[in-house]
Amino acid sequence: MIRVSVEVCSKADHFTTAVRAETIEGALSLARAHYPGGEVRVMFPIEPEEFFVNGTTHSSEVVHLERSGQDAG
Repeated sequence: MIRVSVEVCSKADHFTTAVRAETIEGALSLARAHYPGGEVRVMFPIEPEEFFVNGTTHSSEVVHLERSGQDAG
């Protein structure tokens, strides 16, 4: 299980969220499904300390949401 930060951009909003999944492509697919209509991309650099998820979690999920400063309104 891995965790990556993804950026989601749409006409109305722009934010970053963390996604946990089996693969990076799986994380992108999950984010696209969760935020339809938004452009989704992996944020780089990927932090090695946070990339691999420890524990026995086997579910993919959007972990948390962070609004970007200029669009937080």
